[in-house]
Amino acid sequence: MTAAGPTTDPAPAPLSGSGPPPAARRLLHITEERTAALVDEELAFEAARAAFAATVDGTLFPGLAVHGSDPRNRFTLKPSASATHAGVKIGTYWPGNAEHGLPRHHSTLLLFDQTIGRIAAVLEVGTANAYRTAAADALAVDLLARADTTTLAVFGTGHQAAHEVRAVSRVRPIGKVLVVGRTAERAERMTAALGAQGHDARGVGAEEACAQADVIVTATTATTDTPPLFEAAWVRPGTHISCMGSDAPRKRELPPELFSRARVFCDLPEQARRMGESQHAPAETVLTPLGEVLTHRATGRTADSDITLFDSSGIGLQDLFLGLALLKKMDITL
Repeated sequence: MTAAGPTTDPAPAPLSGSGPPPAARRLLHITEERTAALVDEELAFEAARAAFAATVDGTLFPGLAVHGSDPRNRFTLKPSASATHAGVKIGTYWPGNAEHGLPRHHSTLLLFDQTIGRIAAVLEVGTANAYRTAAADALAVDLLARADTTTLAVFGTGHQAAHEVRAVSRVRPIGKVLVVGRTAERAERMTAALGAQGHDARGVGAEEACAQADVIVTATTATTDTPPLFEAAWVRPGTHISCMGSDAPRKRELPPELFSRARVFCDLPEQARRMGESQHAPAETVLTPLGEVLTHRATGRTADSDITLFDSSGIGLQDLFLGLALLKKMDITL
């Protein structure tokens, strides 16, 4: 068994008459550097497919979004359990990390030893989490977007937005990427970075992006304190929208009026209503789990003119399956 930084705790003393104690187990610590080197779009996409398929018959636990001792710092807890494994991901957003030369986002996945209920593995998955989020977007695009999709509009210029572009480009023949940023300077930096990766990208305004896009992806930290990223009337019939940024109460990227024009899909309806983009949807809005479309239990796009919307607030099963896929790539079995 190979891992970075393993430690061993002594086996617990047996209780009288309880039989032999469980064998001593090594606590695996897989570093950020190692998981970042192992993850790629294919691994994340296949893990996402497996996770969303498992949502149909498995038990799903809603996530919890809270803040640190300083309310500006936030973290989420996303528990999960499959038929064989269980764990919890802790995702953090510390905006002041830039002052320390560190990313604002990080994620840590804890996997349980199913025999004794102790932590068996700790995986630092900050970089891998960006692949995981983008993989859900790619799966939604693959299931819901028109087959002739060629133009992608991305709202957001952070590191996550670039992951979304790469992931979507694997499932549709994207020929043009339109970037909408808070400032022209941020959009220029983003388009330059995407251009260096081989994408035909340029910065545009929000209305122009919506007018040309076959797929719109939002990957921002926008909240109800600011106006929506675009107007509902700007979205063309036939467009698919993946909303990737809303994962806590009071976050909002889309105009609420868009819900009345769209067929809405999500990862977990209960959670989407509480902390996803759908917290701003009318009560009568129907939310269809993406896993049901994947497993052919529900219908996705029904016509080229449909506007489809995927509300991604993030589910723990996707973190669990990604972690297990990373361990498998290292030939580690829990």
